[in-house]
Amino acid sequence: MKKVIYILGQLNDEDVEWMVNQARRIDFSVGQTIIAEGSQADDVLFVLDGEVVVETGRSVRIATLGSGEILGEMSLVDARPASASVIGASAGRLMAISKDRLRAKLAADTGFAARFFKALALFLSERMRGTVAQLGYGSSKDLQESDPDELEGEVLENAYLAGTRFDRMMKQMRG
Repeated sequence: MKKVIYILGQLNDEDVEWMVNQARRIDFSVGQTIIAEGSQADDVLFVLDGEVVVETGRSVRIATLGSGEILGEMSLVDARPASASVIGASAGRLMAISKDRLRAKLAADTGFAARFFKALALFLSERMRGTVAQLGYGSSKDLQESDPDELEGEVLENAYLAGTRFDRMMKQMRG
């Protein structure tokens, strides 16, 4: 559930409400392809419940993701095709926000854009630190002693707000 903590912790209540009002619910089943590697995904997806697997190449599993994860954020930023496939590992629900609507909001609302891109930058920075530590690059004491599941600083301060906002999103998307 880490991505949602980064994203919803930086946004404000009005931002989250806008996203929910723009979203639609997608139900998925076991084995259903949600995003196909190499395709242009039309939406940014929040996993509300259930699990998905992320695979690349010849069914090489990269990750299993569950509630609170966000999909499609990379191609929102760089407009490149999906770098992996996302497939339902169980039945579940997604909240889908059109990338076109999201891009229009980002262009029109500089406050929202600043908060949204700061959240992505924080998340991607943390992901890169984890990758560097996992691969054993560098000898920094901080990298060696850091816990990849530990939230730091501003992210930790906003974790409660993010969790509350995500719970509200899930309730609103049940209908």
